[in-house]
Amino acid sequence: MNKIPPFDVSEQFKLIGAEINAAVLEVLASGRYIGGPPVEQFEQDFADYIGTSECIACNSGTDALYLALRSLQVGPGDEVITTPFTFVATAETISAVGATPVFVDIDSTFNLDLDQVAAAITDRTRAVVPVHLFGRPVDMTRLMAIAKAHGLAVIEDCAQATGAAWADRKVGSIGHIGCFSFYPTKNLGACGDGGAITTNDPAIAATLRMLRDHGRRSGYYYEALGVNSRLDAVQATILQIKLRYLEGWNQQRQTVAERYQQRLSRLAGVVLPQTVLNGTHVWNQYTIRVTEDAGSPERSPRDTVRQQLQEKGVTAMVYYPLPLHLQPVYQHLGGSAGQLPLSEQAAREVLSLPMFPELSSEQQDQVVYSLKDCLM
Repeated sequence: MNKIPPFDVSEQFKLIGAEINAAVLEVLASGRYIGGPPVEQFEQDFADYIGTSECIACNSGTDALYLALRSLQVGPGDEVITTPFTFVATAETISAVGATPVFVDIDSTFNLDLDQVAAAITDRTRAVVPVHLFGRPVDMTRLMAIAKAHGLAVIEDCAQATGAAWADRKVGSIGHIGCFSFYPTKNLGACGDGGAITTNDPAIAATLRMLRDHGRRSGYYYEALGVNSRLDAVQATILQIKLRYLEGWNQQRQTVAERYQQRLSRLAGVVLPQTVLNGTHVWNQYTIRVTEDAGSPERSPRDTVRQQLQEKGVTAMVYYPLPLHLQPVYQHLGGSAGQLPLSEQAAREVLSLPMFPELSSEQQDQVVYSLKDCLM
């Protein structure tokens, strides 16, 4: 029995390790580790790839969201609409700038229910933060129309969706600002933390560059209270190399997802993730739902299946086991069980199967056979 991890970065490194090693050693020998040509070149390359005029590299995807909100002067008294079915950073950064996250439910795609977004807008709403969860783009045509009608900013959380597209435009180029994470397990992952912000607004870009460097534009003169959020030259060099391979890796992910869709299509007890008709899904995760009526009534189906898969050598992950409106940190907002039923149901049912570009057909067969055995 071979053990199959949820993601394997070592396979990726086997392909491009020599190229990365040589480039990193060149940076180390240069003595310039913060900023400089490697960071500037990556920013230009990434902006070109996403389709924006500006890219501002930073220390993490979390910082990208925080800085984006700061650049729009979102703060105390403001409301920002977002999803509760996401990593905590999406809402955490809204709270960090002093604003209030307003959670609305998801739909069957795991993304924001746009009907509920429109209904949640008040005179205090300043922005919407859609999350392109698991690599599936939100319907940005409709969301941008809603935002325009109400004068709202749209900050795209693209942490899991680098390379995804809606209506032939890459996510991160459609809203007013796009925020990306380069955490190692992302489609474009660094060898450490990293992030970037994209925009077509030069004024926003100038503010972002100031805020990421302690609130200064040059020297020791400070215009605002900023932060230290700079992408280092080593990570920029690694990301610049990996960016050249990203389209191929995303195509491999799509092939893996298509195989899962075919091999699990008639499996009782699971709901498969939805594909995209008007865009490109880049499958950071392949997330099924183990329905609550699967298996015997005395067990928790998803958790039991996950444990049994682990015993068979297959590691599956749960993203996310408790939606944000029910998390202890957000109880002061008055969230309660049953308030956002689809997010709560998803949290009980979701199971992310192994997904990475190099996952072989034989490995997938083991995952599929193991899953079928668990559900029999």
